[in-house]
Amino acid sequence: MRIALGVVHPKHVHIFRYFAREMVKRGHEISVLAVNKGETSYLLEKYYENYEILGESGNTIYSKLLKLAKFERSALKILRKIKPDVVMGRPIPHMVHANAVVGGDYVILEDTEIARKLHMITVPFSKYVVTPKSFLGDFGDKHIRFNSFFELAYLHPNNFEANKTVYDYLDFSKNERFVVFRTISWNAYHDRGLKGLEDYKKAIKTIEDLANVVVLSENKNGENVKIPPELAHSLLYYADLYVGEGATMAVEAALLGTPSIHVESTSSGIATGLMSGNLLELRNKYNLLEFYANQKNAVERAIEILEDKKSKRIWRKRRSTLLKEKIDLTEWLVKFTENIKR
Repeated sequence: MRIALGVVHPKHVHIFRYFAREMVKRGHEISVLAVNKGETSYLLEKYYENYEILGESGNTIYSKLLKLAKFERSALKILRKIKPDVVMGRPIPHMVHANAVVGGDYVILEDTEIARKLHMITVPFSKYVVTPKSFLGDFGDKHIRFNSFFELAYLHPNNFEANKTVYDYLDFSKNERFVVFRTISWNAYHDRGLKGLEDYKKAIKTIEDLANVVVLSENKNGENVKIPPELAHSLLYYADLYVGEGATMAVEAALLGTPSIHVESTSSGIATGLMSGNLLELRNKYNLLEFYANQKNAVERAIEILEDKKSKRIWRKRRSTLLKEKIDLTEWLVKFTENIKR
């Protein structure tokens, strides 16, 4: 089977990492078509053999739209050469549309309910839409649900083991407590109209009274901790708390058993966590993640968690409960893909 994978974010590199390796072992051909954003190209070089970079991601919605036609032409040229049986990725317009011309089966992997405009121009051209069981939307007959999270394709214990060498890049010792603090660039399609931390420097200053703070930011502001991208999940694993914008890292921290606080809201002040099946399940069923619409409430809760020295042990137990109930997504994706009927 010839399989093409669409990548437009570092998270997607991780989702397909072990899947691609296993599929190659089973005799399938894997190709990756990527748009570089952040550490995407770095991670591809580290983990994949066969990939092509279509170009750089735009920094604004306008620049993304300008580049879309270029990406569609490039993707079409490559897919015509590969002639894939299956193309898999998020609802990526240039991949979905190019594949529609070539004729492969497109499998959308989705966990972002608010990306409705992307769904309108991609879902009609797909064969399946694969989502977590907790996904709030419904795509009808083509909708396939699995009992897990996309992040458990690479953070399930079958695939992930924390690496203590991450401490070599930190300016404090292993026995000191620390918080990972995350800010995002807000330039994704689905980020329009959303807002996060009002004054993140003030929030950091408050939290620094209780623990060291490690900043991970998509903005080039010079505050980022300098660690290799492949150690980011180890950093989350050993942290005593995660606070930040953007859902991906909040979910990753929660699934690693680290207290996780997500700060994000709509322009009308509604916490976006209320619109995400992933975040709702992690909060309501497993008590692994909390979300807030404003910085004030988030920081107050962060202080409460840090003041309770038992918090990390409590979250680790909750993680163990979740892992007993959720599947290794890589194993599921392998079986699902091999059973696609053409």
